[in-house]
Amino acid sequence: MERRVLEETLLGNLRARQAELTALLENCSSHWGFEDPIYRFYHQSFKVYSLQEDTARIMHVLESLAPERPLNPWFRQIVEQGTGKSFRPEDNADWPRVTRPILEAFFHARFFLDMAVRYATARESPSPLPSGYAALLYVSACAECTSVAIP
Repeated sequence: MERRVLEETLLGNLRARQAELTALLENCSSHWGFEDPIYRFYHQSFKVYSLQEDTARIMHVLESLAPERPLNPWFRQIVEQGTGKSFRPEDNADWPRVTRPILEAFFHARFFLDMAVRYATARESPSPLPSGYAALLYVSACAECTSVAIP
């Protein structure tokens, strides 16, 4: 698909789903959706595992914004490594190694959701290309929109 069409599709989907994206970002920025789960990592509570649900929800929404394109492989790898985990008591012995991927996946997903909300009002590609918008193009596998290839 040509660059202009890819980007127009993405921008159109951002505009059409702006309310949904905003509501999801607000949830993932709330006390229970952001503040408490991050605290749970440092408190060494199994409740940090709940971040996986929001990460998966964000991933699904991001995939649907450019359904004809796969999401960036690095992003998919980060999310795969930080989701699908169930708490096991033995995780406590190696807490940071086991649970940090959950946080990393959530932080990346939340960042891209934030960028999706930020640029949902754009009628055309911003110029010059802001870093957050360029990152959103990368994650939606529209690297050719940034004139730089995805490795």
